[in-house]
Amino acid sequence: MTHDPRNIDTGYEIPSENYCDQPYIVIADDGAWLCVLTTGKGLEGDRGQHAVSSRSTDQGQSWSPLIDIESADEPESSWVMPLKVPTGRVYAIYNHNTDKLEEVVTDSGKTSRVDTLGYFQFKYSDDNGQSWSKERYEIPLRVTQIDRDNPYGGKIQFFWGVGKPMIHNGKAYVGFAKVGRFGHGFMATSEGYFLCSENVLYETDPAKVEWELLPEGEIGLKGVNDVVADEHNLVGLSDGSLYCTYRTIEGHPCHAYSRDGGKSWTDPAYMTYTPGGRMVKHPRAANFVRQFSNGKYIYWFHNNGMKWYNQGPARGSRNVAWLMGGVEKDGYIHWSQPEILLYEPNEFLGPSYPDFVEEDGRYFVSATQKTVARIHEIDKSLLEDMWNQAELKSLVEDGLVVNLSGDAVKAGSVVNLPEIPSLSNDGRENPGQGAGASFSIDFRVRFDNLDAGQVLLDGRDEAGRGITLTTTERGTVEISLRDQRMGVTWDTDPGVLQAGKEHHIAVIVDSGPRIISFVVDGVLCDGGEVRPYGWGRFNRYLQDVNGAGKLTIAPSLNGELSVLRLYNRYLRTSEAISNYQSGQ
Repeated sequence: MTHDPRNIDTGYEIPSENYCDQPYIVIADDGAWLCVLTTGKGLEGDRGQHAVSSRSTDQGQSWSPLIDIESADEPESSWVMPLKVPTGRVYAIYNHNTDKLEEVVTDSGKTSRVDTLGYFQFKYSDDNGQSWSKERYEIPLRVTQIDRDNPYGGKIQFFWGVGKPMIHNGKAYVGFAKVGRFGHGFMATSEGYFLCSENVLYETDPAKVEWELLPEGEIGLKGVNDVVADEHNLVGLSDGSLYCTYRTIEGHPCHAYSRDGGKSWTDPAYMTYTPGGRMVKHPRAANFVRQFSNGKYIYWFHNNGMKWYNQGPARGSRNVAWLMGGVEKDGYIHWSQPEILLYEPNEFLGPSYPDFVEEDGRYFVSATQKTVARIHEIDKSLLEDMWNQAELKSLVEDGLVVNLSGDAVKAGSVVNLPEIPSLSNDGRENPGQGAGASFSIDFRVRFDNLDAGQVLLDGRDEAGRGITLTTTERGTVEISLRDQRMGVTWDTDPGVLQAGKEHHIAVIVDSGPRIISFVVDGVLCDGGEVRPYGWGRFNRYLQDVNGAGKLTIAPSLNGELSVLRLYNRYLRTSEAISNYQSGQ
C-alpha cells in the first residue's frame, strides 16, 4: 500500500541539535535552499538556544551540517527569520539576549527563560548562507505603551519574532509581537508590530540600514476581547494594501488590513472566510498566511476553537494542520473551505510553525514538531482546487464505486457494500499504511422533519456491526461505525439542516489521520457555536465495519433520499464541494 504523503513522518528531516523551531526557507541566488531555524540541545527556552542555518541543493531531500549564525556559547539567540533582498544578500533577524540577563520578573515571581527579550539583531550572508557576518547589528525598537507597562518600564523590552519577512511595494516588512508581561501561558499580554525598511533592499553597509516601527502611535495590533495577540504574518494585495493574520486565545484568529503601508490598521476583528462571513476557528498556535507567484494565497491553521496551547484540555489541538486557499476580490481575501495538509499519527502531537517554498511550479511546506523539523511536497492539485473551489462543478468519478439515483434509491432498496479494508492504522508504527481504508458517502436528501431516530442508511449485521446513518435529537445526521469490539459516532453541526430543503451531504471517513468530517451543501462543518471541533477522530484500533456487507436505503426516513454515491477513498473537501455544485 502506498504511503500517505500527509503523514508528517514521511517528510525529509531538516537537521537540528534537538529542540528546533521556525524552519524558514529562502532560495539563495546559487539555487540552494537556505533554511534558518532556532535550535538547542535542550528544550525550548533552555540555555544554549541559538540561531543556525543549513543548505539544501536537492529541494530539501538532504541538508548540509548546521552552520552557526550565533554560537550556542553566546547569549541566547532565538526566533531567527530570513530576509533575502534583490542584491542576493540574506539577512538573519533574531532576538538576542545581548545583556546576558539570567532572569526577569514575571507575574508570579521570576523566570530564568530569557529568549523572548533583549534586542532585535541581525547578521548577513553574501555567500548564499555558507557563512555569516562576524558582527551583529542592532535594530532599535521604538518604545511604546506596552513596553512602558512592563515591569522594567521599557528599559528591558520583551518581544519575539515569528512573521517571516516579506517585500512589498519596495519595502521589507518583518512581523513580531511585543510582550507586556510574562505569566500564565508565558506571554501574558502581547500585541503586534512590524519593522519596515526601504534601504535594506539595496544598502550595502549594514550599519546604514534604517528601520521604522509600525503601526504609528502607541498601540499595536491587538485581540478582540483579550490581551494576547501575537505571531503576526503579512502578505500584500494587488492594490498595495497589506493583510495580516495573528493568533489569540479566543478560539479564533484575528486578521487586519492596512491601506497605508502599515501605518494604520483596521480594528481588531476575528478572521472570516469571506467579508462578513463565517468566523475561522483556531487555537493558540501558529496561523500563517503566504502568497505565491500566481497572486493566490494560502493560510495554515488548525481548524478548531480550542483556546490554549497544545496541552491540558486543548491537547491535540495542533493536530492536524489544515490549509485554506485565498483569492483576492475587491481589496479583500476570500478564503476557500479547508483541506487537510499534514497530520501526526500520534493525535496529541502535531506540526506547527510552517514555511512554504515555491520552485519550478512545485510547492513545498516545512514544519516543526519542536524536536524534529521536516520538509514535504504539497500536491499541486490540492492548492489549485482550493483556489478554484467556486468554479468546481463536475461529478468526481475517481474512486466512485456506487452511483445510484431514482428508483434505485427508493425507500427499502438494498445495495451491496464494496468491501472496506480494516480501518485500523497504527500510525507512527506503520507510517506507510497510508489512507487506503478510507471511504466516503455522498448523498442528497430532503427531510420532511428532523425527528430523531430516522435511518438513512443501515449496513448493520445481527451483532450490530457495520455502518449506519441516522438523525439525532439535535437535528443532525450522525454516522455510526462499529466493529466487533468498539464503535464511533460523529454528526453534522447542529443548525445546518432544515426540514423541507434538499441537502447535499458528504461523509468523509479518512483513515490516514483517522478523521470523520461532514461537508453539508458545500461547507465543511467546523462545530459552529456548539462545539470546538466540527470533525471527529476514531480509534486507531477500529477494524472491520463492513457489517452485513450491504446497505439498506432509507428504511425509516421521513423524506426522500434522491442520490447515493459511495467512494472507496476519502474525498477532499474540494471534491465534495464539486459534487454539491454539480447538482445545483
